[in-house]
Amino acid sequence: MKLFDVYPRYAIAPVRANDVFVYDAEDQAYLDLYGGHAVISIGHQHPQFTAALKAQMEQLMYYSNAVENPLQEELAQRLDSACGMKDYQLFLCSTGAEANENALKLASFHTQKSRVVAFYNSFHGRTSAAVAATDSPKLRAPINTHHKVDFLPFNAPQKLEALLQQGDVAAVIIECIQGVGGLAQPETAFVQQLQQLCLKYDCLLIADEVQSGFGRTGHFFAFQAYGIQPDIISMAKGMGNGFPVGGVLIHPKITPSYGLLGTTFGGNHLACSAVLAVLEVIIAEALMENATAMGDYFFTKMEKFPHLIPKGKGLMLGIDCGTPVAEIRKELLYKHNIFTGGSSNANLLRLLPPLSLKTTHWDQFFSALKNVL
Repeated sequence: MKLFDVYPRYAIAPVRANDVFVYDAEDQAYLDLYGGHAVISIGHQHPQFTAALKAQMEQLMYYSNAVENPLQEELAQRLDSACGMKDYQLFLCSTGAEANENALKLASFHTQKSRVVAFYNSFHGRTSAAVAATDSPKLRAPINTHHKVDFLPFNAPQKLEALLQQGDVAAVIIECIQGVGGLAQPETAFVQQLQQLCLKYDCLLIADEVQSGFGRTGHFFAFQAYGIQPDIISMAKGMGNGFPVGGVLIHPKITPSYGLLGTTFGGNHLACSAVLAVLEVIIAEALMENATAMGDYFFTKMEKFPHLIPKGKGLMLGIDCGTPVAEIRKELLYKHNIFTGGSSNANLLRLLPPLSLKTTHWDQFFSALKNVL
């Protein structure tokens, strides 16, 4: 048997990690400025995180949602305090795609409508409804094309209202800072108009925080910089610091019923322990504040590269190099031992390091970047 070959892979196999570094079998250190697609939030192998998982593994790793799980209740309370979304309801699942799939389904159940509005360059996942709301036709199989999704540009409230006036839109789903799409951000006035239009035309506003949530932009959720209150919030990635876990936060106006949503692995005991540890570390080590400070330092360092365009906020960042970055990324990795990422914009170098990053790590990166360029 061989692997189903769908991933382009670098010829590096990490075997251990610590904080912002991963190491291969020869003990070569690599600075991780990509965090495994923004998954590593509090740093690789954080001792408090690994201790929490080890302790839980020795007690109970898994049982289904057919029984009481006090860890889920504890997580709901801790999350309420950490993110400030008072009185919201929590549904736990396993991935970001699953979170968005359930968010879209829930909006359709609640409104009894069938159409979705998404935005150009969006990425919401690879499952059926989530990929239909993703602006990448090459990812959609024929079975996905029956979903009714309209795509719009950011900052076009008249076009948005024209669609909502038709009366069949269940939800508008938005990334307040796009990830795979290249770090585009809508204007504040547009996002606030978006919320008002959703209220006016009785459709739900879904904030996709799968990549931007859990402190990555300096706010717990990226939408909080816009002063809005979404009806549904999807999250995953940094939520578990490498343990597969996702979730949906649901406005109290949406009423649950038995069987409405479901999952086999979501909210299991080990997953809850992982998220609880992540929340504790984010708060205790002021990692949201650090994300803001490290983002500011990044933009200061970028002033020495006037021919490049910095993008993003916090530690959800990118550099538009004005030319394809594939070879730049290879040189950074193979010559300077630094992991970086790409996006749907071939010219964009994407940077999603752990929130524990320090200025010395930025200095290492910019020295390497200067050498490569």
